[in-house]
Formats: sequence, structure tokens, C-alpha cells
Amino acid sequence: MRIIFMGTPAYAVPTLEALHAAGHEIVAVYSQPPRPAGRRGLELRPSPVHEAADALGVSVFTPKSLKSDEEQQAFRRLDADVAVVVAYGLLLPAPILDAPSLGAWNGHASLLPRWRGAAPIQRAIMAGDSQTGVMIMKMDEGLDTGPVALTKTMEITGHVTTGELHDRLSEITASLMVEAMARLERGELPVKPQAETGVTYAAKISKAETRVDFALPAVAVHNHVRGLSPTPGAWFEIRTGDRTERVKLLETEIIGMHDANATPGTVLDDRLAVACGEGAVRLLRLQKAGGKPLAAQEFLRGVSIPLGTVL
Repeated sequence: MRIIFMGTPAYAVPTLEALHAAGHEIVAVYSQPPRPAGRRGLELRPSPVHEAADALGVSVFTPKSLKSDEEQQAFRRLDADVAVVVAYGLLLPAPILDAPSLGAWNGHASLLPRWRGAAPIQRAIMAGDSQTGVMIMKMDEGLDTGPVALTKTMEITGHVTTGELHDRLSEITASLMVEAMARLERGELPVKPQAETGVTYAAKISKAETRVDFALPAVAVHNHVRGLSPTPGAWFEIRTGDRTERVKLLETEIIGMHDANATPGTVLDDRLAVACGEGAVRLLRLQKAGGKPLAAQEFLRGVSIPLGTVL
């Protein structure tokens, strides 16, 4: 089939590569425009999907919007059978959705209608969900509201991070989309509407919510940390000398409370047990600004966090 692929981050790269390997003709790739990169942000870096398309020798288009008649006509002229969309980052207007003869199909990393929107992997972990998955749906003008064709579920264990789950779901999306396109080509891809109940929205992660709130129960702190690991990363602050330093917290475990009367955020022992609103967590892996991730004991060789410190 003649496919227009639309995606931006690393999550979408395996799907692009799998469709190409399956023998489909990728007539064009659409991706978000190059972004400033490097320490000073002086150079523009193409998206991971853009770079993957270049490696495959596929033409790449990076419009900021698809709302103009000019962009929509250019899209139609590609004469694609289908558009495949994975984490593209733009809502597609009706003329774009309607241009391919077999429609536009999206690979979404949640069990819809739960976690429609931008950050389904992070939100599922932060909410303590025990299960997630991938759905292939036919797109409409709503936000992840289209009817569903294929579903693959998987368990979320109590210690998996967003980074780990991201990689696994990325591979599932690729294999499921290849299956979907094969069925679509044969005319054997029926869809069914999403459930009307259980709708939740996975809003983009804001900077304001990345700070660790140790006043929450230990399980909520633990889920918050792993849901933001490795990026953007949950964080807290410590006082070192005459300045305050931000520390990224990448891994924790839930432990028994040492002191039921301790103020949330209090360091309870020399292995970085920290009191929470209910229970306690142990800090296992941390990272100073500009440094590399370190196990707690290695981190403590360079940073003093005395017992009784309140984070």
C-alpha cells in the first residue's frame, strides 16, 4: 500500500521501520519541525522520525500546521492509500483525514477511552494502573475518539518506569500496525466504537507537577517518580552550603515507616529512607544537575544529606 507516515518522537520510529520492512511504499513522512538542540540551542535538530526517514530515503515534510488549503492540497497530491499516525503531535483536520482512500489510522499507547491525549504512558504509571496496552484506531476529528480495530494489552508491574514501558509499547505498536495494515489491504479490518464510560485524559506533563510531594502517600510518591523516569524526571531540592540544589529522583522503593511522627520529606536513615504522608520510600537512584544518574550510596559520597534533613 501507499502510506503517508506521520510521527515525531523515538516512540514512532519502530513503526515506520516495520512498515517499510513489510514492503509498503512510504510515499512521504510528516514530522514536527526541527527543534533547537545542544546546550545553547543554536542548532536545529530533526526529530527522530525525520532522521529515520532520511535513513530510509523517504521525503520528509515538516509543516507547523495542516490547516491551510495549500498544505491540504499538497497532502492530497501524494495520492496515498492510507495515513499511519503515531505520536505525530498535531490534530488532523477533516480534509487530511479524508484524503487517503482508506483513511487515517493511529497507534495509541493506552487502552482507550482511558488516557486519551498526549502523555498516556506517564499518566498510566502515575495513576498506579496495573494494565495498559496499544490500540489501533481509525481516526476522526476528535482527540483519540475514533473506533478501534486492534488491541494488545500488557501488565504494568510495580517498578516499571515510563522509559521501560515506552520501549516495550513502541515495539508492540509497530507489530500491531503492520498487522492492521495487512488486514486493511485485504479488506478485513472491522472497527468498533470506543466505550462511552471510563474516559480519562492524559494531559501533557507540566513542569509544575514534576516536583516530588512527600506529603503524598508512599505509593503515590513511588508512582510519581517512576512515571516521570527518566524524563522529564521528578525532583526535590537540597541545601548544600549557601545554595539550594535541585536533584532528579529516578528510582524509589516503598518501605516500612521508621518514625510514624516524622514530618513528610524527613530523611530517616543513612540509606535515604524518606518519610511520606503515609509510609516511606527509599531513594535508590538520583542525579544532580549536569551529573549522571547514580545509585544512592554512590550519590552520597559526593553529597551530604544528614539524618533529619527535610527534603
